[in-house]
Amino acid sequence: MENPVIIFGASGIGRVALDIFQSNDIIVYCLLDDDTKLHGQEINAVSVAGATDNEEYIRMIGDKCEAFIATDDNRLRKSLVKTLVDKRKKMPVNAIHQQAFIETSATIGHGNLIAMRASVGSFVQIGSHCIINAGAVIDYQTTIGDFVQIGAGSIINGNVTIKDGAFIGSGVTIVSGVTIGKNARIGAGSVVIGNVADGETVFGVPAQKV
Repeated sequence: MENPVIIFGASGIGRVALDIFQSNDIIVYCLLDDDTKLHGQEINAVSVAGATDNEEYIRMIGDKCEAFIATDDNRLRKSLVKTLVDKRKKMPVNAIHQQAFIETSATIGHGNLIAMRASVGSFVQIGSHCIINAGAVIDYQTTIGDFVQIGAGSIINGNVTIKDGAFIGSGVTIVSGVTIGKNARIGAGSVVIGNVADGETVFGVPAQKV
């Protein structure tokens, strides 16, 4: 990546993204965040320069800088992606930690965060704007949609389908062949042995509807 990156979000996922880019020796130009208390602060020697709607910095996207959207709020994430596409005709870049492992046969879309020691197996397909947290394992031929979040240490076995907007909590195990529906939520530590419907929330060992 030739251009520096502007990170939209300076807390939580924003700081993870900053660490990821710096781990790859990619320059982060600045961070933007809507929390005014953070403005003017420095995080790992990078300034929080203003709000996420700051036109001065948005105009830099594409010509001088790349962008990464760093929030786990999917509605805000979608809104910021739309702003970049509408105003700058640009998609966010991926943030992939140098200590993540990704098989060469895997395919990955735009704007994804893949954290330290995450593992992406053979012929996995990952959409766009997903968050794959530290130590998550995604096994062979699994398909993940857009705006999916997978918690730290979760194990997604082979041939699983996870549809758009699904949330998988930390330490979840999903057995092979299962489909997780659109916007479904899987509680932390659950073991999922059967399909989960669109919008359904499940929890437990084995996971049951709540």
